[in-house]
Amino acid sequence: MFSRQTIKEIEGAAREEGLEPAALLAIADVESGGRAFAMINGRKEPLIRFEGHYFDRLLDDADRQRARAKGLASPRAGAVKNPASQAARWKLLGEAMALDRAAALQSVSWGIGQVMGSHWCDLGYGSVDSLAAEARSGVAGQIALMIRFLKKNGLGKLLKARDWAGFARRYNGPQFRRNRYDSRMAAAYARYAGGEKTPPPVSPLRRGARGAGVLELQRSLTAAGYPLTQDGRFGPATARAVERFQRDQGLPADGIAGPATMAALREAPGENAVPSLTGRVAGIAGDIGRFLQRLRIRWAGRTG
Repeated sequence: MFSRQTIKEIEGAAREEGLEPAALLAIADVESGGRAFAMINGRKEPLIRFEGHYFDRLLDDADRQRARAKGLASPRAGAVKNPASQAARWKLLGEAMALDRAAALQSVSWGIGQVMGSHWCDLGYGSVDSLAAEARSGVAGQIALMIRFLKKNGLGKLLKARDWAGFARRYNGPQFRRNRYDSRMAAAYARYAGGEKTPPPVSPLRRGARGAGVLELQRSLTAAGYPLTQDGRFGPATARAVERFQRDQGLPADGIAGPATMAALREAPGENAVPSLTGRVAGIAGDIGRFLQRLRIRWAGRTG
């Protein structure tokens, strides 16, 4: 879920535009998964998604062949898979930019509104670099980009009417129901309209748990730089990811996602966050302890 500061900024921008804050928050929440940033090479960056079929269309013949050979472009939507982590997605973007900077930036959806860079001209930017720069400037820039898109496409009326299906059809395309955009927006709106400013208390999640809470935990861990298969099942891999996150944050590494762990995840800055010194020391100590325990078990087996 967004931080309190991000929520305040979105609410303020919505009021300035005559939009219902909860409605704008709902769109941003669904599009971004409730995260405004990922930490990439020490800098807060907007969340991105690379579309290889856009890149394919925008390249000249020679670069198109090179891009296809590198796995960066395809005439088929979805053929170029987006990595789970934002760090890997930004690396993918960098590789595409090395072939054609403008085409690569146009082939990315940017920020909390996930607006495609290819709309730069229609939205009144002088170049795609200008659009990307605004998205990278902070939360305010991401909000401004999203609002430009809403206004340019006349989506304000649908938003004010809370016509989620009509809005999703225009915003996400005719296949919007495949990803349940309309129902997810309606659910997010209900949360924000109900005054949900901070996440409600939840029971600790541990091995064997299943469902939406586990899925949200896996999404948050992935966004924080601990990539996981997001299947809603709390198995050994999820427990290990929780333990790594806990050690890096200086928390007791018990593999259980309790209130302290969930609070730390909500405040996590994003991909590749630098672990605290306490967390690093705790993690090293834990690794040494487990290694010594394995040695003791093996030694006991040989001498028993």
